[in-house]
Amino acid sequence: MPRSIWNGTITFGQVNVPIKLYSATESKTVHFHELHAKDKARIEHRRFCSKENKEVPYDEVVKGYEVSGGKYVVLEKEEVAAADPSGGKLVELEHFVHASEIDPVFYDRTYYVGAQEGGEDGYRLLLEALKKSERVGIGRFVFHNKEQLVALRALDDQLGLHTMRFAGEVVSGRDLEIQKPSKQPAKREVEMAGRLVGTLEAAFDPTKYKDTYRARVQKLIKQKAAGREPEPPEEPEKAEAPDDLMAALEASLDG
Repeated sequence: MPRSIWNGTITFGQVNVPIKLYSATESKTVHFHELHAKDKARIEHRRFCSKENKEVPYDEVVKGYEVSGGKYVVLEKEEVAAADPSGGKLVELEHFVHASEIDPVFYDRTYYVGAQEGGEDGYRLLLEALKKSERVGIGRFVFHNKEQLVALRALDDQLGLHTMRFAGEVVSGRDLEIQKPSKQPAKREVEMAGRLVGTLEAAFDPTKYKDTYRARVQKLIKQKAAGREPEPPEEPEKAEAPDDLMAALEASLDG
């Protein structure tokens, strides 16, 4: 059974719900180690003092914030903790909104929410309230020394919590220099593009989508580990914008 990574309490109004958080995702990335090309020995990264030019033991390392060139303010762990009156153990729900009002660009990571012992009734109450109202609870808590904006929502039969980005962390699309088209798409082109979208319509099934790049990399690793040199991949054709959009649409629909 997965272990909880955080224990605390969700509050809304005068209701307190003791909860646990569990990771909802796990990385499947192929991880590589840094090696010395000459003898394939592992590369070590050590902590060196730039002033004394010597290695520093971990218990002598502190974190500092640079206030000006070369000048730092060092805060002790207790001082940083004092910035969160809740002690890092409280998720305060401030508002309830429709999920459709939240642009996915604001979502960051997802966690499953479980009930602590004694919190089962409050947990079920909150879950059913979110289901019936079709709302998402918006709140915040301090996690990993950072205040997190969160969205709490009802999943099938449990609660899910998404950490979110604050508005100041999201880059506005209006700031991008996007080249405008020379003309608006013709009505016929829009209709045909809609038909093409319709031919590719499907119910979303996440199990249909596999990490094919990871699988190919793992295959290459196995080949080299067995002493076989992998065949070089074929040079992919460069994907270029079609000169004739209508012809490309017609060919796509015919295919």
